[in-house]
Amino acid sequence: MNFELGDHVLVLDEDLSGVIKEINNQTVTIETGDGFLLNFQTNELVKSEKNQKLKTALFSKTSIDAVVAEKEQTKRRHQVKKRAKDRYEPTLEVDLHINQLVKSSRGMANHDMLNLQLDTARRQLDFAISKRIQKVVFIHGVGQGVLKMELEYLFGRYSNVKYYDANYQKYGLGATEVYIYQNAPSN
Repeated sequence: MNFELGDHVLVLDEDLSGVIKEINNQTVTIETGDGFLLNFQTNELVKSEKNQKLKTALFSKTSIDAVVAEKEQTKRRHQVKKRAKDRYEPTLEVDLHINQLVKSSRGMANHDMLNLQLDTARRQLDFAISKRIQKVVFIHGVGQGVLKMELEYLFGRYSNVKYYDANYQKYGLGATEVYIYQNAPSN
């Protein structure tokens, strides 16, 4: 807003008004009705008519009652609806790609990498069982299928677990979904 010397202004955050006596960049000096000289930034002031009050200057185009009524309207909460299919999506995903488990696999033998991946899978499966998480997806990638076979062997040792290929659209061929029966005794 452009101010000029002699303009009558209102101060936004205070019940003050006055006439502009000096403008220095963004700082404006006003003289109040009591004769005090006060400095304000231009963004703290609103130009007004001589005896106009702050609320009528701010809401000159809209009645204050309309603004208050708008603020008091209760907004209905919009609840996001989940599709039935999405409600049963797995709640835990475990990425067993070696680059997700260690910073660098340099110097690690294939056997060491496989053992780390299997230990991680076992730990996460035990965690899911203890926390009563019903579905877990293990992302193992396609590769030569060694990790997938070892995972199937691991899952087969649990009596309360059923496993199958995970959702192809979401994971492709490189993932196995594990369903954990919650009321069966665990190993």
